Amino acid sequence: MNRPTKIITRLKQLTAAAIIAVVALPILVQCATIGTPEGGPKDTLPPVVLGVYPKSYTTNFTDKKIEILFDEYIQLKDQQKELYTSPEMKKKPTLLMRGKTLHVEIKDDSLKPNTTYAIEFGATISDNNEGNPLHGYRYVFSTGAEIDSLVMSGYTEDSEKVDSLGRTFIYFFEADSLPEIVDYDSTMFNFKPHKIARSQKNGIFIAQNLRPVDYRIYAFYDNNDNQLYEPGEDKIGFLDRTYNPAEMEPFYVWYDSIRRYPSADPQLYFRLFVDESFSRQTLKEKLRPDQHKVELYFGAKHPDIRSIKFDGVRAEDIIYEPVSARGDTLYLWLRTPSAQLPDTLKGEIVYLKHDSIRQLQEEREELKLHWRLIETKEQEKERERLEKERRKAEENGTEWVEPPVPSKFKMTSYKQTAEVNPEEDLAVEFATPLTRFDSASIRLLSWSELGDTIRERFHFIPDTLSPRKFRMRSDWSPLRKYELFIPTDALADITGEGNDSLKMSLTVADKEKFAVVNLTVQPRKEEYRYVVQFVDSKSNKVVRTVKDLSSGTYTVNYVEPTDLKIRIIEDMNHNGRWDGGNMVEHRQSERSEFYKDANGEETFTAKTGWEFDITLDMATIFAPITMQDLIERLDKREMERLAEEEKKRQEQGNQNRGNNQSQSGGMLGGGGMFGGGGGGMFGGGGMGGMMGGSSGSNRQNIGTMGR
Repeated sequence: MNRPTKIITRLKQLTAAAIIAVVALPILVQCATIGTPEGGPKDTLPPVVLGVYPKSYTTNFTDKKIEILFDEYIQLKDQQKELYTSPEMKKKPTLLMRGKTLHVEIKDDSLKPNTTYAIEFGATISDNNEGNPLHGYRYVFSTGAEIDSLVMSGYTEDSEKVDSLGRTFIYFFEADSLPEIVDYDSTMFNFKPHKIARSQKNGIFIAQNLRPVDYRIYAFYDNNDNQLYEPGEDKIGFLDRTYNPAEMEPFYVWYDSIRRYPSADPQLYFRLFVDESFSRQTLKEKLRPDQHKVELYFGAKHPDIRSIKFDGVRAEDIIYEPVSARGDTLYLWLRTPSAQLPDTLKGEIVYLKHDSIRQLQEEREELKLHWRLIETKEQEKERERLEKERRKAEENGTEWVEPPVPSKFKMTSYKQTAEVNPEEDLAVEFATPLTRFDSASIRLLSWSELGDTIRERFHFIPDTLSPRKFRMRSDWSPLRKYELFIPTDALADITGEGNDSLKMSLTVADKEKFAVVNLTVQPRKEEYRYVVQFVDSKSNKVVRTVKDLSSGTYTVNYVEPTDLKIRIIEDMNHNGRWDGGNMVEHRQSERSEFYKDANGEETFTAKTGWEFDITLDMATIFAPITMQDLIERLDKREMERLAEEEKKRQEQGNQNRGNNQSQSGGMLGGGGMFGGGGGGMFGGGGMGGMMGGSSGSNRQNIGTMGR
């Protein structure tokens, strides 16, 4: 993204006026009627505010009702998760539509004196026809004689994924009103924030109407949309010191014409994580989706289970399978004949559960799990068809033989043809654990182009965690083709079902068709360990993971030829995965960072047959992050995302784009808001013409905010 090459004006004193202008841009414009003519282009613009009473930024405010007039009928969406106030009111304002007027009623009878309030509508307001949201509209008033007018900007990021985390709440606490943090930080639990902001989808926030005081600042991702921080559920981020907006450096602010909300270069940087130290251990949910399967979901990782028993099931016939990376989910497989398992399975679990003061106490909990067989439509049709055949045979006096029932045994990893990575072997997975595995009857044959056939030696390696997973290892050769044959009833699962015969055609991955990456690791300290993840740059999915890397060179073969990024986790506790931090102890999470080449590029193209040498200088990769580093990173990512959005728009055709230009033609002109005949928000035309800019950029530069 191009940085602004010329700043038209620099505000010497922090004022909310510029921010008002940015937010108001899509609102206070002169444009034609937004209704869509029959057969005409689609309306893509949000509603326009025509008037407000009492006017926003009123001081000595005592009213209880506010009226906002729009140019069209609007609808209200998602008030529970979108509407909020800063600071928080005891009762949320209520919204009511009458015609084209939105009536806002303030229900809180105990507003604080000499306090600046903002009603933040988020994306609650949208037009009635097309649902175009009016982003960022806010109503500001003060119960005193002055309006707090300082601003700060920032960015919220997922600490593990190193990517934007939008729609996060930012809480500002005035530091001089809080006790000093000595051993533990209880701010988020014991105090109410003095100011609240929320980041946009790109992770950027602009906190407005701040005071010239030191703030202790936190950010959290509201996972349940209830506008409350829930430890162990919501991601949390904190800063290691206080910040005063009056002492901050200036920052650029602009209007994002594509997303239609204001944006800015960040001054503050939050890395958010789930604080698992606050996860309360409890049995949250218990399910029985299958006759032989029980699922247990716990509130915290690695539950301490003392015993589990079910009526009519021997203890040795309960097979345990932990299934989640956090270790908070457990599958139980019952190795008991189906006829002996009732529809309602009763039992008991004894485990350690957190009590009201977060102490682990032994808990004995009853289990009562229901299951019943539900026919699919296909099964119902097949049953009815067979019943019809049976009746017809009886009527004709002929013998009817019921056809054999197909085996329900399922090999979930089965494919008629598959490719084997010789470094990872052949993954074999079944729907349920096995009780019979006759490997002697299984055959693996191979042959070359010359036609010679060999019966290969192999062995199955059980997975260390899952009783349903194995790896088939053999002396794989890319010069030979393979056939795996599993005869009928060579395998049987816990339900007693045996397998139908299975045949798979296998080829071995040719190393020449992949890329090779040589990683030279230079750790910050010799005792440090790292986890390297190869991430698909388009899907953002991890396609390869290499763990426990220290000083040295590591060769990664069979790298898919595609566009990749390399994400590195600084594994401080050597457990092979990323770990979050602890807010109360003010311990940040483990850091994740993307590798960048000498040109600052994160993405590299792995090409077929190519070998790449990459040096991971961890002192550089994990160097302290400056705001300039962060801004450059965000600009680069924004350019990539804008290119993708532009590509999508081009694929959709030019009709909507032409409509946008015709509808918004007056938005950037010189009339009322930015100077010209009507005087303007900044007076005297001082910012007239600033909103021009290149049509190829989503930035419409407002200027600089600062001291």
